[in-house]
Amino acid sequence: MKDTLEVRKAYCNALIDLAKKDDRICVLEADLAGCSGTNGFKTAYPDRFVDVGIAEANMVGISAGLATFGKIPFCATFTPFITRRALDQIEISVAYAHLNVKLVGTDPGISAQLNGGTHMSFDDMGIMRGIPTMVVFEPTDATMVSKAVPQMVEHEGPVYMRMYRKITEKVYDDDMLKDFDLFKSIELRDGKDVTLIASGMMVAKALEACDLLKAEGISARVIDMHTWKPLDEEAVLKAAEETGAIVTCENHNILTGLGAAVSEYLSETKPTIVKRVGVKDKFGQVGKENFLFEQYELTAEDIVKQAKAAIAMK
Repeated sequence: MKDTLEVRKAYCNALIDLAKKDDRICVLEADLAGCSGTNGFKTAYPDRFVDVGIAEANMVGISAGLATFGKIPFCATFTPFITRRALDQIEISVAYAHLNVKLVGTDPGISAQLNGGTHMSFDDMGIMRGIPTMVVFEPTDATMVSKAVPQMVEHEGPVYMRMYRKITEKVYDDDMLKDFDLFKSIELRDGKDVTLIASGMMVAKALEACDLLKAEGISARVIDMHTWKPLDEEAVLKAAEETGAIVTCENHNILTGLGAAVSEYLSETKPTIVKRVGVKDKFGQVGKENFLFEQYELTAEDIVKQAKAAIAMK
């Protein structure tokens, strides 16, 4: 079912709550506060909010400067702008200097919808995954964002959060995430025949696929791998050993994303059948989400197809 709280609202609420107790928290925007949902923070803490205008690289550079003075800046814009336009500043000014900057990319992958190919980033997590010291994280819903933002603050060093902006499918309630750990995946369903490892908006699709497989007598494990780097290798290895087949599910290019991370790890530790459901090295396009799920073969039915193929190869 659909959630009742926008993800960006949960993000802003979490920042406001943290800022009440921690004067290091500040927010930077590149003329997209309305899109990122941080206008509420601007109202609550105008002296800790900076809008740099449409100048993403400058926003990251200013954030790095603030971090050298002990601040914890959160800077956000659309995913292609934060990870492509500001990449040099992220890699050198932030990560190489190991500064405590939190980066937020919004409207990931097909969720960019009508903004089309220029805004539809399928490579942002791969770009960030290639930067040393960077934590790379994709929350599943608003509840997870509420739990994750405080842990992003606690972590000393750069973090990239890939955040869906609006209403998502609701996967979690507070009780389900009472022991949430930014660096540990979550097993949502147990299973013995195949493991579905998903993140972000694909978690709900994996759960739907799990139900479809169950109706056919196939037992599927579902793991929410919300953090791609560092990868929860223990959970991946356990799944490989116990089910012998894995399907990764991502709203991202399979060449550099979650499927790549899982495959890289298993190829060196326990070679296992891995099928990847994700964007197959293509650019984005204009369309609504349901159309795009089908165009890029990201539906629950696509996951079921790959799960059966992986099982058949065992």
